[in-house]
Amino acid sequence: MATDAPPPSKEQHKLPSPEEFSAVQESAEFGELRRSYRSFAFPLTVAFIAWYLLYVLLSNYAGGFMGTKLFGNINVALILGVAQFITTFLIAWWYSRHAAAKLDPKAEAIKSRMEGDA
Repeated sequence: MATDAPPPSKEQHKLPSPEEFSAVQESAEFGELRRSYRSFAFPLTVAFIAWYLLYVLLSNYAGGFMGTKLFGNINVALILGVAQFITTFLIAWWYSRHAAAKLDPKAEAIKSRMEGDA
């Protein structure tokens, strides 16, 4: 089976010591990276879980509302169920953009410095 992955690099990187890892973990740069991640991921995770639980609770306790026909055989439950999938993909896309723009450059800078490239 062929893959498109490049062959492993022959280039040797300096392996950081445990003390260097601890120093980076305590650095302001790493703290900013962690804050950027948490300020995006945690609120969005809580919002999505709340949205999902709302759907489950409505499905269990508001059968009349969820069974309301909107057009043809399409009801509120079907629309909200499809919206669950749509929001999942939108969140994944949004996170991908956020990570590429804000997280990856900071992480790459820390990684390069740790490996001795910077």
